Amino acid sequence: QFQLVESGGGLVQPGGSLRLSCVLSGFTLDYYSIAWFRQAPGKEREGVLCISMNGAGTNYADSVKGRFTAFRDNAKNTAYLQMNSLKPEDTAVYYCALRGFPGCPSTAREAYFGSWGQGTQVTVSS
Repeated sequence: QFQLVESGGGLVQPGGSLRLSCVLSGFTLDYYSIAWFRQAPGKEREGVLCISMNGAGTNYADSVKGRFTAFRDNAKNTAYLQMNSLKPEDTAVYYCALRGFPGCPSTAREAYFGSWGQGTQVTVSS
């Protein structure tokens, strides 16, 4: 059964760090791109970062530049989102999403990503 499962969310103080994981099962990550989205309370879901088959990153959210990094470990069939210098406005449910192509799209249209995880909650608060 094909599945994406996120983990690593939680409560963190402002300025802290978290690393989210997205594990794929039933499918190999090797040849595909994968993105991270987030949805804050009362807001629409937005794209954050995408990482292509060869590890190139595409940033969709100016607010996370210099703070968030996406990377992948194909041997573990896992993608990661490293989040540093977290701010309260980063509070959201974070989702990983798989695109059936090696490259990342230039825009974070949800329709470009065919498979989604269930999400993991990140709360940044003192």
